[in-house]
Amino acid sequence: MNRIGQYLEALLQGSTPEAPLWNIEKIRQGKKAEWDYIDGCMMKAVLALYEITGEQRYLEFADHYIDYRIAEDGTILGFQKETYNLDNINEGKVLFPLYDLTGKEKYRKAIERIYEQVKEQPRTKEGNFWHKQIYPYQVWLDGTYMVQPFYMEYETRFHDCANYQDIFSQFKNVYDLMRDEKTGLYYHGYDSSRQMFWCDKETGLAKNFWLRALGWYAMALLDTMEACLSESHTPKYLKEAKQAAAGAEAGFEQLKKAFHELMEAVAAYQDESGMWYQVINMGDRAENYLETSGSAIMAYAMLKGVRLGLLEEKYAELGRKAFDGICKRYLTAEDGTLHLDGICLVAGLGGGTDERRNGTFEYYMSEPIVKDDAKGVGPFLLAYTELLYEGK
Repeated sequence: MNRIGQYLEALLQGSTPEAPLWNIEKIRQGKKAEWDYIDGCMMKAVLALYEITGEQRYLEFADHYIDYRIAEDGTILGFQKETYNLDNINEGKVLFPLYDLTGKEKYRKAIERIYEQVKEQPRTKEGNFWHKQIYPYQVWLDGTYMVQPFYMEYETRFHDCANYQDIFSQFKNVYDLMRDEKTGLYYHGYDSSRQMFWCDKETGLAKNFWLRALGWYAMALLDTMEACLSESHTPKYLKEAKQAAAGAEAGFEQLKKAFHELMEAVAAYQDESGMWYQVINMGDRAENYLETSGSAIMAYAMLKGVRLGLLEEKYAELGRKAFDGICKRYLTAEDGTLHLDGICLVAGLGGGTDERRNGTFEYYMSEPIVKDDAKGVGPFLLAYTELLYEGK
């Protein structure tokens, strides 16, 4: 078993549904893990490894981990629709493959419970989902990843593609409102109300380009496109539910264009190490650092984008370089145990009186850097699976 396999095995063997080794936020808070986007990142990676390797232990682990949280009626431990928190939708993505692989009806019921939140999620005046109930009128790049691939998967499988246009429209708003034309990068957040202390009062935009937020958005585009692709890499809606998805081909091409442009923009900031900086366009500032989670996401996005025929072959080389850079710098052994370091624990934009999270460069430098958190480990393993695909 190679180093990465050894690293994953240690994480899985040392984790239970209540106390996973990769949920560093819960560990620091002294709380049990429940339903959250962090575990969703990890379980998605575990299932991706099952898909590429066929090793049953990965499926068994993910099934046990998710089954523990879901009652027979589809009730989800720790999921509260009324918070209208897009983060809580992310873990729902693993329910689709688990339902396919196990046939457990409670997974199908849980999908419906999560979709109820999607249907009721409050929106900005432009039509985009609020990031959370506690962050009204705000669109974060993070949230596009948490909800849109789930939304697209549901529409493709169970709803005759009826709301494809809504999904495409929300992405178009992000492109139109949050993209910086000069760099091709996207600002972390947008406040439709122009009321938050962190936003520009004219544009509603946050101040900076945060690497992991750009990564979340890249994966949102990529995974949403994949959710409406067939094995031949032609949009499913060209063969299924044509009437419901009329005109959706243009929307798909819009996502493809945005994804390609973003990867092109991000590539311009890749460090010679292969990685990217926490604040991506400020690598010349001494306080800045090469960050693992965002770099792993970009490696995954580039490698998978090439595999799905959405990017040119040159991006696979950049993705491999990023993955190798992470391994060389941050996959290290301590007392015989491997750890993945250099992961920003969390970063966001403040609400209410939380003015510390003001979106400045100094703020992004102030958040803790940790080891083994799933926000880094999950994308790292997803990038690894893409390398395994290359070897097939």
